Amino acid sequence: MTHPLFFWVQRSSNATMITDVTGVLLAGGKSRRMGKDKRFLLVGGRPLYERSLAVLRSLFQEVRIVIAQDSPPVVSDVPVLRDLVPDCGTLGGIYTGLKEAGTAHIFVVACDMPFLNSSVIRYLVSLKSQADAVVARLSHGVQPTHAVYSRRCLPVFEEMVKTGRLKVQDCIGHPSIKVRLVEYEELREIDPEGHSFLNVNTPADLETVRLLHEHPTESPPSR
Repeated sequence: MTHPLFFWVQRSSNATMITDVTGVLLAGGKSRRMGKDKRFLLVGGRPLYERSLAVLRSLFQEVRIVIAQDSPPVVSDVPVLRDLVPDCGTLGGIYTGLKEAGTAHIFVVACDMPFLNSSVIRYLVSLKSQADAVVARLSHGVQPTHAVYSRRCLPVFEEMVKTGRLKVQDCIGHPSIKVRLVEYEELREIDPEGHSFLNVNTPADLETVRLLHEHPTESPPSR
């Protein structure tokens, strides 16, 4: 029996640009575990941030890049925003993107995910009316930097920033935020290889994704 998501993917492949959600690329530039600015590391001959940005631009009419206040600049023809509150890490970037967006929702993604899948993103966005946040949950945990957030999350983000609670995962469990968790089994029909949530934090991660780029049918590291 054909999985229902097969028909959803067929329809979404010809979908128009998303106009009611802003695509937000987190490109802070700290890269502490990598030891160098990973935004400009090459995978398939393209910098990581350019790969992610290209996918967002193909999907969303409005796109923003968010970088840290003390980050080296990123030159782009889409608006580049600096964190509204300094030294708040990923949470500060999500807060800035949501606060500055002209839409009621954002899709936020980290710049270190080289294999973003347009169909996965469209599917997450399609669920936005069900909750304040739409977040995938893999075997090793939730994925808050590949997720959809509503402006209804702003009061919680503001409280967390002001009190120094900067762990992004904490917002997913906050009682004031209704979360739609998307299990990996739900996405398997769209992303059977499981590559879309892979990210690059260390030199070993970089080697892995470069190998996967050369041999895309291989299985990703264990989830």
